[in-house]
Amino acid sequence: MIDADLVKEAVRQRKARSESFLGLEYLRFSDDFKEVPRGTALFQDTVVWGYPHIGRIFMLEEGLKEQFKGPFWAEEKVDGYNVRIFRIKDRIVALSRGGYLCPFTMDRLEDFIDLTFFEENPDLVLCVEVAGPENPYIEESPPFVKEDIRMFVFDIMRKNSKDFLPQREKLKMAERYSLPLVEVFGEFTHEDIPTLKKILLKLNEEGREGVVFKEERGKRAKYITSYANLSDIKVTAKNMLQLPAEYYTNRLLRLVLFMEEEGIERTRHLYEQLGKAFIDGLFDAIEQFKRERKVYRTFRCRFHKKENAVALLDLLQRTSKHIQVVERELRREGNMWVLTFDKVFLNMTGLLGHLLGGGLVFD
Repeated sequence: MIDADLVKEAVRQRKARSESFLGLEYLRFSDDFKEVPRGTALFQDTVVWGYPHIGRIFMLEEGLKEQFKGPFWAEEKVDGYNVRIFRIKDRIVALSRGGYLCPFTMDRLEDFIDLTFFEENPDLVLCVEVAGPENPYIEESPPFVKEDIRMFVFDIMRKNSKDFLPQREKLKMAERYSLPLVEVFGEFTHEDIPTLKKILLKLNEEGREGVVFKEERGKRAKYITSYANLSDIKVTAKNMLQLPAEYYTNRLLRLVLFMEEEGIERTRHLYEQLGKAFIDGLFDAIEQFKRERKVYRTFRCRFHKKENAVALLDLLQRTSKHIQVVERELRREGNMWVLTFDKVFLNMTGLLGHLLGGGLVFD
């Protein structure tokens, strides 16, 4: 459990706040506070710890030698959004990285996860990446999910504990309950770095995000492909004003260092890709603003229950900062409800309105 005085201090400093949503009341840590990570949730006598920050290595060989003294596992980092799934008060719920209950994930759980896992293991928490083109949060999607979404288990935690199950125990649980795992490439040592480089080059060629390295118990580190960095730049160009400058400088540095270490040649095609990633998004934003007087992206999600679609809209409208969420359509399609909505980027919309209208900007 978390010390009561720490909780009181977090509430006083507005680092933790009460939430009431989908019939559940809990305390959510909205920011990191001392040893408690953002997204940690307190349900009376149960704590579900926030997923910890994972450090990133920029140079594969030197990074692995520095961070891991013994064997380590390598598994795919899937490009999606992170949720923790667990049982509370006879309900199976899903918390986002920030600690919000996610009605979309909860609606779709039975499509991908055997829920008897939670009946037989009520103290465990599944850490899952939800990925695919029809998710409500991010624009990117892995190339092997062509429609709708899929779920990928990448860790298992215990309630009231920051610790993860050991990797081998996680794999046994996944096999027992047929849990959909991220791709696990195996256990490696420093002598296997040439093999790991081949794996990463293949992931890069296939347009996949990267790898997370894990000790059997303990330390983790992630390493991202150059493709993923280009993709991040491309999909965020419309919302560039909402992101700090270091978002882009970090991705440029990671892209170049990946190429340097993996021996990827600098080509005119690369320069064109990088230029397009920045410029096409901005041109699209300008053209969209001229047509519709706003800059936005459209999202589409499928639900089993209409009330969960309505709850998702409510959540997004309450929690989105500098973004306006506007419903387009909620309609029945076969045995599913399909929700379509826009995320309007207010900062970019406002700036383009000012600039295209002849406004001044002081450098």
